[in-house]
Amino acid sequence: MSVRVKICGITRLDDALGAVEAGAEALGFMFYEPSPRNVSVNVTADIIRRLPPFVAKVGVFVNATEKAVLETISLSGIDTLQFHGDETPEFCRKFSPLKVYKAFRIERLESLHALPAYETDAWLLDGFAPDKLGGTGSNFNWELAVEAKKLGRPIILAGGLTPENVAEAVRKVRPYAVDVSSGVESAPGKKDRARMQRFIAAAKAVTEKASECASGKT
Repeated sequence: MSVRVKICGITRLDDALGAVEAGAEALGFMFYEPSPRNVSVNVTADIIRRLPPFVAKVGVFVNATEKAVLETISLSGIDTLQFHGDETPEFCRKFSPLKVYKAFRIERLESLHALPAYETDAWLLDGFAPDKLGGTGSNFNWELAVEAKKLGRPIILAGGLTPENVAEAVRKVRPYAVDVSSGVESAPGKKDRARMQRFIAAAKAVTEKASECASGKT
């Protein structure tokens, strides 16, 4: 199965369409004011209305209230939730039937202890930065992601991924999906179309080649 790709921090329609054309299966929209990629509900709704079908629209929240999340869902058109703060397992369960991802900042092996309590649709593993929430852009030891896979939930690998290192990450971890934001940007909130294309091609080439080998085509 080919690895899925999520392009996060979308703020412009052109970037969203470029990501989808390059092969991204999911787009992330940041609803977190301190982020340089924060986007309004109205802008998000306009972008989502123009997207083709079968693209996941992921709203990224950091310690938002239940009311704020529900209002954003109803006004923006997002169909998936990603929680990047100190949300409890109980909070994450409030939004069924939408898909829910819980993000964790991974610093050391002990960082994995919190994962099993969250029975979300997937766990997103991000790098650890003490002064950042909502996506750090920091890499972490991918061996910890390999260990996290053993806990039984789909893994979305994030944190410091770029077109230059994503193939290595996919080969090592074999995650369900990879997530990138700053690694494909020309400036915060502005995606570089060529870098998105290179990132997605590099990520998918690994699992596509493995599938061909398994089927005896190579």
